[in-house]
Amino acid sequence: MNRFEILYELPAARGRHVSRVAWPLDIGGAAIDYRSPLRQPARTNRRHCRDTHPLVLSYSLISSALFCNGAVAADWPQFLGPNRNGISKEMGLLKSWPVGGLKAVWRVTGGAGMSGIAVSGGKLATMVQRGGKQQVLLLNAKTGKTVWDSPVATAYRNSMGQGPRATPTIDHGTIYAFTGEGILAALNMTDGKIIWQHDVVGEMGGKTADYGMASSPLIVGNLVVVTAGAPGATVVAYEKSAGKIAWKSGNDTAGYSSASLLTAGGKKQIVAFTGKSAWGLHPISGNQLWRFLYETDFDCNIATPLQWRGKVFISAGENHGSTLLALKPDGEQFVVETAWASTGRGSVLRNEWQTSILLGNYLYGMDNVGGAGPITHLTCVSIADGKRVWQQRRFGKGNMIAADGKLFISTLDGELAIVAASSKAFHEIGREKILRSTRQAPALADGLLYLRDDQKILCIDVRARPNQ
Repeated sequence: MNRFEILYELPAARGRHVSRVAWPLDIGGAAIDYRSPLRQPARTNRRHCRDTHPLVLSYSLISSALFCNGAVAADWPQFLGPNRNGISKEMGLLKSWPVGGLKAVWRVTGGAGMSGIAVSGGKLATMVQRGGKQQVLLLNAKTGKTVWDSPVATAYRNSMGQGPRATPTIDHGTIYAFTGEGILAALNMTDGKIIWQHDVVGEMGGKTADYGMASSPLIVGNLVVVTAGAPGATVVAYEKSAGKIAWKSGNDTAGYSSASLLTAGGKKQIVAFTGKSAWGLHPISGNQLWRFLYETDFDCNIATPLQWRGKVFISAGENHGSTLLALKPDGEQFVVETAWASTGRGSVLRNEWQTSILLGNYLYGMDNVGGAGPITHLTCVSIADGKRVWQQRRFGKGNMIAADGKLFISTLDGELAIVAASSKAFHEIGREKILRSTRQAPALADGLLYLRDDQKILCIDVRARPNQ
C-alpha cells in the first residue's frame, strides 16, 4: 500500500479563511500525481470564480476513501449510526417478542441531557449533565462500567430541557463532543483528556440557538464539521488533529439538525439542514453548491437529510411537511428542483425531531400533527412519489432506528417498541416500558440495544433467542 497526504489550500478570496487541509490516504499500486483544477463556486449568485486549485488526486477518485470514519460493522460510532441514516446491517435479532419480556444486560446512572449514544470498539460514549458540568461519559459497552468521565463545559440550562443535546462522535481513538452552548471538544478516548477545544459559537460571533446547539459532529476526511449558525459561519469545519479552523460557510441560523455526508446530484457533499434552508457544501472547501429555502416556525428544522437515488429528502414539523429535492448540475454548482412536496396541515409526513428511516423505496417516520402537538402517527410513505402507503394513527411520539427488517422505536413514554419494517402493513411485534421519558433514538452494536433518559443508561439484549 502506498500512503499519500493530499494537501489542499483554500484561497483567501473575498475574506474567506485560508487553511491547508491534509488528507492521509492509502492507495494500492503506483504513485499517482494528478492535478485536477477545481473551481470555487460562487456562494449564491451562480457566477463561477476564476480561482483554480491544484489537488494531488482527482476528487472523484478519492471521494470514497476520504469519507469514512474507520467504523466496523458492529459499531454505532455517531449520531444515527455508521452512515448517519439510522440503519444497521446487523442480522439475527429478535423475531418475536420474548417470553418474559426484554432482557436488560445492565442499567447504570447517567445524567441529564438529550445526547444520544455512540458505540465503538466495545466502548459507549454519551454526554450528560451532572455536578454542575456537561460531561463526556465513556462506559464499557458490555458491562456498563465507567471508564472515565470528563467535564467539557459548565452546566447548560434551558426551559426545554437541561444539558447537552448533540451526540458525540467516535473516530479513530478520539471522541468529538458539542455542548449545549456550542463548545466543540476533542477528547482522547483512552483517558478522556481534552486534546483541543473551541467555543465555536462564541468565537464565530454567533448566538446559541434558542433551544440549545444540537449539531452532532460530522467527520469528513480529516475534518470535523458542526453547525454554528453565526454570520459567515453557519457551518464550520476544523482539522481533527489540531483543531485549526479549515473553513466556514453560510449566513443562516443554526436550526437543530445534524449535517450529513450524502451523494446527491452525482457528487459527495455535506448537506446541512439549518434554521431556514437546506443546502449543499463542498466537503473540502466548504463552498456552497446549492441552497433551498425551507423556513419552519422557530427555526425547527431538526431531522437529518437523507439521500435517495441522488436526490435529497428533508422534513420538518410545526405543520411544515416533507420535500424531495432533485439536484441538476450547473457548472460546479447545482440548480435545485422539487421532485415532490407534501407540506402544510395535509402533509403525509412531518418529522418533528425524528429522522425518518429510508429502507429501499419507503420511508418510515413520525408524522407529528400541529405545532409540536401531542398527536403523532407512525407512517409509511413511498419516497418515489410522496404517497402515503399506511399509517398507524396515534402511535405516539418516538424516535427510531432500523435493523434486520425491524424498526426499534424508543417512545416519549419510555417504551421500546419493535415494529416490522414492511411497506405492506403495520405490524407491531411488541412494546415494553423500560425507561423514563426519552427523545433519543436507540443505538445498536453487537446485538445490544442502548437507550437512555435523564437519569439512566440501559443496555438491552435484542439478539434472537435460540427457540426463535
